[in-house]
Parts: sequence; C-alpha cells; structure tokens
Amino acid sequence: MYDENDNLNTLDDAPPPEESGNKTFLLVAAVLGGFVLLSIVCLAAYGLYFLPRQTAARNASQSTLVAQNLQVNQALTAKALTNLPQSTATLEPTNTPVFQQSTGTLAPADPQTATVAAALTQAAQAQLTVTSLPTSTLLPDTGFIDDVGAPGLAVMAIALVVVILLARRLRVAPAK
Repeated sequence: MYDENDNLNTLDDAPPPEESGNKTFLLVAAVLGGFVLLSIVCLAAYGLYFLPRQTAARNASQSTLVAQNLQVNQALTAKALTNLPQSTATLEPTNTPVFQQSTGTLAPADPQTATVAAALTQAAQAQLTVTSLPTSTLLPDTGFIDDVGAPGLAVMAIALVVVILLARRLRVAPAK
C-alpha cells in the first residue's frame, strides 16, 4: 500500500514556479495597443487619401449645382420677362361722335353674368402683371450628423462599450 519512502512526495516538495507577470493583462494591453495603432494608421490614411478626394468631389458637385441653378434662374427670368405686356404707342384722340343712351327703363343685369365678367377681368389683369419672379432654391446642408459622421461615431461607441465590459470582466475574474 502506501509507504513513506515512495517518490510520490517529490511533487509537493518542489516550490511552484514564480509568475512572470499577469499574462491576461499583457495580452489585453497588447490588443488595445494594436487597436490604437491601427486606428491611428486608418485616420492618417483617411486624412491623406480619402479626405482630399471627397473634398474635391464635393467642390465639383457644388460648382455644378451652382451652374445649374444659374441656368434655371436665367431661364425663368427670361420666360417671366417675355410674358410681360409690351408697351404700345398711344394713339392721338380722334373726334368720335358721342352716342346718347335712352333714358328709358333698362332690364336689370343678371348677377351671375356680372360675377363671371368680374372674374374674367381679374384673370386677364393677373396675366398682364408679374408679381414675383420664380427662383430655384436648395435645401440647407446643416446638422450634427452631416458634420461629425455617424458611422465613425457608432463604431467608437461600440468600441468603448467593449472596453468597459472587458475591464469589468478582467477585474472580477479570479486570479489563479
């Protein structure tokens, strides 16, 4: 059975090897450091390569829109100016005989006919007068999401939540 002279006690007599530091901490620190370096490289690439191209494309698009708006404004102005009534020379008054109306009883005018005549008169006058020239407008380009960039904001929020969860998990994990 069990004899005290057996070599089973040799494992208990040797001291355990010393730990060379917290390997989990070093691993997480290396991963986070790599993530930071990768982020810096991506930001530099974005700033040096993609941002100038986006700025040039935005400027070209803006100048195209300005030119199109200018053409539309000129076309609308030209069309509105052609619809203006042309001035005509005033003729000299002539000697025309004046007719006298009879003072007899006149039949009363139909009110519906008078209303239709007034509406047609107003419509004819409206066609002759130009109240305002139509112009084209653009929608404003303002807002927080347009200026900051929603995808980058969402990625950074998720990354920070992951860092918080990792830090809590590592703090609660039992040491071996």
